[in-house]
Amino acid sequence: MTAALLVGASYLLGAIPTSYIVGRLTRGIDLRDHGSGNLGATNAFRVLGWRAALPIFIIDIAKGFVPVRFFPVLAGHEGIGLALACGAAAIIGHVFSVYVGFRGGKGVATGFGVFLALAPAAVLVSLGVWIVLVFVTGYVSLASIAGAAVLPVMIALTSAPLPVLVLSIALAAFVIFAHRANIRRLLRGEEHRFRRGARHEREQTP
Repeated sequence: MTAALLVGASYLLGAIPTSYIVGRLTRGIDLRDHGSGNLGATNAFRVLGWRAALPIFIIDIAKGFVPVRFFPVLAGHEGIGLALACGAAAIIGHVFSVYVGFRGGKGVATGFGVFLALAPAAVLVSLGVWIVLVFVTGYVSLASIAGAAVLPVMIALTSAPLPVLVLSIALAAFVIFAHRANIRRLLRGEEHRFRRGARHEREQTP
């Protein structure tokens, strides 16, 4: 299988709109019309509850991990280049899904899966920052921004290949940009807190 086909397959895999599918199957709704309108696990939690959001989160991670970890093996590539291309394609697919009018998630879970395959130690530190901030502040958006910002720092400290560092910087910049509306709500004190629970979020969607 050629590298170009595998990169294309990575995009199509990443583009699978997990939360959209679960929303349709479990509640008969389009998540783009509810909550924040985002097709990610956080909005799924707000609207559908944690039982639906957890498998969405896991599958979205797998959409990034699988192509990076296994597709280069299928092509017989030993270098980092194809893995990076597949990872970038999966993230782009998740954010700009061809299946749902190019409206997807913010790339956090799928990006986590990509770097779980590329730089697991750095990702675990980033995940730790995310967990602590969600627990302490209740703001998933703040935790996602901080976790994304910490990732390239940790990758630099672990002496990962330069292309991996560059991709992590690009991902961090995109995640922060994608959360610009959340940043404005945080500054105004209007951002929703995770610990309020899914039912409360459904009653007071932004």
